[in-house]
Amino acid sequence: MVWSQVYDPLGNVWLSALMAAIPVVVMLACIAFGHMKAHYAAALGLISALLVAIWGFGMPAGLAWNAAGFGAAYGLLPIGWIVLNIIFLHQLTIENGSFNVLQDSLTNITDDRRIQLLLIAFCFGAFFEGAAGFGTPVAVTAAIMIGLGFSPLAASGLCLIANTAPVAYGALGTPVIALAAVTGLDLMQLSGMIGRILPLFSLLVPFWLIWAFAGFRGMLQIWPAILVAGLSFAIPQYLVSNYHGPWLVDVVAAIVSMVSLILFLKVWKPAKVWTSVSLKGHADDSGVPDVASERPHGHEADVGAAIFKKHDGRALVMAWMPWVILTILVFIWGVPEFKKWVDGISILKIPFSGLNNMVQKVAPVVTTPHKESAVYVLNWLSATGTGIFIASVLSGVMMKYRLQDLVRIYLRTIWLVRYSLLTIVLMLALGYLTRYSGTDATLGIAFAHTGSLYPIFGTLLGWMGVALTGSDTAANVLFGGLQKTTAEQLGLNPVLMASANSAGGVMGKMVDAQSIVVASTATRWYGHESSILRFVFFHSLALAVLVGLFVFLLAYVPPFTALVH
Repeated sequence: MVWSQVYDPLGNVWLSALMAAIPVVVMLACIAFGHMKAHYAAALGLISALLVAIWGFGMPAGLAWNAAGFGAAYGLLPIGWIVLNIIFLHQLTIENGSFNVLQDSLTNITDDRRIQLLLIAFCFGAFFEGAAGFGTPVAVTAAIMIGLGFSPLAASGLCLIANTAPVAYGALGTPVIALAAVTGLDLMQLSGMIGRILPLFSLLVPFWLIWAFAGFRGMLQIWPAILVAGLSFAIPQYLVSNYHGPWLVDVVAAIVSMVSLILFLKVWKPAKVWTSVSLKGHADDSGVPDVASERPHGHEADVGAAIFKKHDGRALVMAWMPWVILTILVFIWGVPEFKKWVDGISILKIPFSGLNNMVQKVAPVVTTPHKESAVYVLNWLSATGTGIFIASVLSGVMMKYRLQDLVRIYLRTIWLVRYSLLTIVLMLALGYLTRYSGTDATLGIAFAHTGSLYPIFGTLLGWMGVALTGSDTAANVLFGGLQKTTAEQLGLNPVLMASANSAGGVMGKMVDAQSIVVASTATRWYGHESSILRFVFFHSLALAVLVGLFVFLLAYVPPFTALVH
C-alpha cells in the first residue's frame, strides 16, 4: 500500500517544522555541545528521526526502517568507499616516506603557509571537487595539509571552507544536471545563472579562507596572491558555465587558478613568510601550539614539519606520481561516457522492496502526486572510490610494495577508519529517512512562507538541504521542484530561485556531518568533530546569508536584476 507524505501533521506549519527539525538539532547539539563522538551523535539523531517519522508524521514503521537502510547502503558506497581508499593511498605514501618528499617539494614553491593553503585547499581541492565530488576533495586536501604540519583543526576546518565555491559544479556538473532534471528548467539557463551568482563568492572565499587562518592583517599581507587565485578561478567559472555548460566548470577554473598562482609566485613573494600551522586566535586540543609566526622573506627558519631538503629528480617524481595517477583516474572515472560504458558491464540495480514506489510526494511539494523510487545502484566499478582504489594499488606497485604489504596496510586502514565509516552510514541513513518521511519538505514549506524575503530564505533552504544531506545534488533533488513552484507563486524568476538553491547549498557543505567526518578522518582527528563544527559553523552561515542577500538584489534591485535575464 502506497503511503502519501504528510507535511503539516500538527496543523501549524511552524510547529510541524520544529518537530521535523528535532533529529538534526539532536545530532548537531550532541556533536557541538555534548562533545559526543560522531557515531554516537549520529545514532541518536537517527533514533530521533525514526521516532519523528513514525509517531510524528505517521510514516509506517516498515517504510521508515527501509528508508534508513537504503541510506545506510548509500553511505557505504559511494561515500565510505571514497574515504577508505583515499586514506589507504595516504597510508601508502606515509609508510614509504614519499609523502615527506612531497611536503618538501611544496615548500619549494612557497614555504608561506597561507599560500600553501591557497594552492592545496582552494585550487587543488576545487579540481577534485570538479572531477569527483562526494567527499573526495576534503579527504585529499586535508590529508595533504595535515602531512605538511598544519594543526588538525586548521587542516580540517580550512579545507571545509575552501571546498565551497566549486561545489555547485562538482562531479562534472552533476548537481546542475540533477537540478534541471527535477525542475524541467533549461540546463544551460541554470548553469549560466549559477555561474552569475557564484563568481563573486569564488573571489571572496580565498580572502575569507586566509582571514580565517591568519587573521585580517595576515590576509592583507598576501592580498595580491589571493586576488590572483580568486580572479583566475571566478572568471573561467563564469565563462565556462555561461558559454559551454556545467560539465567542466570546476576542472577548467581550478587548473587556470593553480597555474596562474604558481606563475605569479615566480615574480612576487610576500614580504613576511607566515610559518604558523595553527589557526590564529583559535586554541585546539591537537597538541599544536596556537602561535602566529612570521619571518622576513629570504631568512632561513624552522617551518615545522616542512623541512628544507634537497631531493633528486627521481625522488620528486616518485613522490608526486601517486597523486598524479589519482588525479588522472579520478578524472577518467568522472567522465560521463566512461561511467556509462563501465556501468553497462558492471552495474547492479537492486530495488528496495518495501520502499520502492511505496512513498508518494504530494502537493504542495509537487504539482502532481509522484511516487519515490528506491533502487540501490551498486555501481561498484564506476564508483569514484574504485578509481581511487585502483590508483592506490598502482601507486603501491610503483612504490615496490609486495602484495602482502598492500593487504596489511589496507586492513590497517579499515581498522583506522572503522568509526568514520559507521558514522557515514548512520548519517546517510538519517538523511534518506528525512527525504522519504517528508520532514525535509516540511522544513522547505516553512521557508516558503516568508513572502518577499523568500530570495534570502530560499537560498538558506539550499544551505539547509546540503547541511542535512551532505550533497548539493541531493539538496537540488529535494528542494529544486519546491523552489520552482514557490518562485512562480510569488512572481519570482524560477531559474533564479532554483539556481539559488544550488548556490546557497555550497555553503552548507562546511557543516554537513558527512564532510566533517571525512575531514576528521583524513586528519586522523576522529572524535573531535565538535571542535570542527564549532569553528566552521559561523563561516558557513555567514557566507550563506551573503549569498541570500545577493540573490535578493538579483530578484528586486536594479541594476542587479539585469543579470537575471
